[in-house]
Amino acid sequence: MKNILLAYCSLMAFASAPALAEVPSVFDAGTAARAADINENIRSLSEAIANAAPSMAATSSCRGLPDHSTLKTALEAAVLAETSGLDFEMWATIVNRDGVVCAVAFSGDDRGAQWPGSRVISAQKANTANAFSLDGLALSTANLFSAVQPNQSLFGLQESNPVDVRVAYKGPSSNYGQANDPMVGQKIGGVNVFGGGLALYEAGSVVGSVGVSGDTSCADHMIGWRVRYNLALDALGGPKGVNDGDPQRPDNIIYDINDDGVSANGFGHPTCLNTGDQSVLPPVN
Repeated sequence: MKNILLAYCSLMAFASAPALAEVPSVFDAGTAARAADINENIRSLSEAIANAAPSMAATSSCRGLPDHSTLKTALEAAVLAETSGLDFEMWATIVNRDGVVCAVAFSGDDRGAQWPGSRVISAQKANTANAFSLDGLALSTANLFSAVQPNQSLFGLQESNPVDVRVAYKGPSSNYGQANDPMVGQKIGGVNVFGGGLALYEAGSVVGSVGVSGDTSCADHMIGWRVRYNLALDALGGPKGVNDGDPQRPDNIIYDINDDGVSANGFGHPTCLNTGDQSVLPPVN
């Protein structure tokens, strides 16, 4: 980055030098050609600076959180361990406490091996779990499904904090899921209210969040839980969630919606195709 800035400053200084304006008219054509080359180089360097700046910002603001390689390894292991759902490949995103995207990864062989739309959904889930979890209360995105239904306590929440589409769909697409994914270093926003997003905790404090997507919402939660466990960022420091029936897993998914669509404790989630047993997930630390 330092070399890019030095080259940019040198070109800008050369382009604005008075000597260019004093070149005899016989050299006007050659001078114009050189000026065009300089302008093109300035544009290229400007783009390089713009592309490098977000990743540099992420390196600073995401210090202490898993990088792309660590997230990918944790995701691949979680997908391999989970047998519920559709057995699809997955996307995963990590954001820091400010909602800045720190890493994006996929578990398949390439970016087309899992639902392309799930890339942004994974980031949306990460943003949601981070935005609505506290040191004293862990809320997974799975815990929000019933609460946002009409006439319930958080109705309308899913319409707040919209996704920044400029960040979500910025190219090049070939970088999606790589260490230089265009979302890295940016705030994605978005609110998602089904399984797959969980806050990350160190010594009882929220440090960010992870979101996964690519399977049924129930399997997404199971895989997201395993990713958090694999990253060793599940140190909630004691029971502090809405899952009163499972103090060892306070932000675990709750299946208590009756035939009328009502959740007994207000934070339930629907079952899915090939729903897994959430009670077998590793307890939090």
